[in-house]
Amino acid sequence: MIPCPISDECGVWDVLPKHNLDVMNSLDYFIVENTRSARRFLSRAGVARKIEELEFVELNEHTTASAEVERMLRPILEGRSAGVISEAGVPGVADPGADIVALAHRHGIRVVPLVGPSSILMSVMASGLNGQSFAFVGYLPIKEGDRAKRLKELERRVLQEHQSQLFIEAPYRNVKLFETLVRSLQPKLRLTVAADITAPEELIATLTIEEWRKRGVPNIAKRPTIFILGI
Repeated sequence: MIPCPISDECGVWDVLPKHNLDVMNSLDYFIVENTRSARRFLSRAGVARKIEELEFVELNEHTTASAEVERMLRPILEGRSAGVISEAGVPGVADPGADIVALAHRHGIRVVPLVGPSSILMSVMASGLNGQSFAFVGYLPIKEGDRAKRLKELERRVLQEHQSQLFIEAPYRNVKLFETLVRSLQPKLRLTVAADITAPEELIATLTIEEWRKRGVPNIAKRPTIFILGI
């Protein structure tokens, strides 16, 4: 499980341990979310083999049949090792790579996670919210009524269980989500906005909903952003 940088604006070895390169150099078969971005990452990382010599298969939201995933595992069952690469950050977390990992475990194949940047963990680290108990809930519903209902559920979990709630949105809808948050939630709740983690323009700020109402919308339009609710 090979992490890659979250942002293209930072150097590969600014955010990854150099030991990862030894593992990457030992592989010629990669299961990736996107071939183009994976090839670019490996090239930037300076892998020893020529990119043209490497084999790539894609595992992403378009991979619908379990037989496709099984075919991806076949070379591993025959003795080859494989690297799993997400488009950004760590594979297998909020990422289709979990499907191949689950199948590998069923076949008794060893799965090795390498160290690298996770926007989910890094946003929790920098939030000041509860890092002892937190949940990543992915995307919220798009429809306004369903979204408001879901937010109230998350608000109850924060208040009753003191569990931090993490979620994301398509970057072009970040501002609309933020406006819904400050309009719908209790003033005393705290909200962390973490955008472009590890990039030079990284933004991480935690304020109460009431404070965000006074400050206004942060600069998060079309920027990859993690939102966290807590107390």
